[in-house]
Amino acid sequence: MRGELDGLITARKNEERILCQTRLTREETMSQKNVDTSADTSDGKTEPRKLRVLVVDDSATIRRSAETMLTKEGCEVFTAENGFEALSKITRHHPDLIFVDIMMPRLDGYQTCAIIKNNAEFRDTPVVMLTSKDGLFDMARGRVVGSDQYLTKPFTRDELLGAVKQHASV
Repeated sequence: MRGELDGLITARKNEERILCQTRLTREETMSQKNVDTSADTSDGKTEPRKLRVLVVDDSATIRRSAETMLTKEGCEVFTAENGFEALSKITRHHPDLIFVDIMMPRLDGYQTCAIIKNNAEFRDTPVVMLTSKDGLFDMARGRVVGSDQYLTKPFTRDELLGAVKQHASV
């Protein structure tokens, strides 16, 4: 019990530190204003911006599979190996949808989701939790930290694309 409490306290301190870092990075990003909603082609026509999706998982196989499936559907896909890398990519790329694995080293999916949802700029970005756990407790914990959906691994192409269609706003 004592060990779990210490772990929660340490996780909370890490969340607070990351929130501060995220705010600083967000201010830098806001000053650059690099979000473009359309792209000019060489013939002068304007194409709609691709849906930006971030896939966060410590498994290279899951990242690569999701990236391949989503890219084939016309999404612009970014990947991250852990929660810290994900927070950096979120501030840099402003994804429209984020898939986050729950079980990751350093900063797990619950902590990563909580940080995203506590950030005023990114709280409306849908977060889909990815996990091999399908327990009721895990789903409830995901909802508590603000996840929008829960996808159990291994997921099928249809399940992944269904989540994209459900949460796509671009």
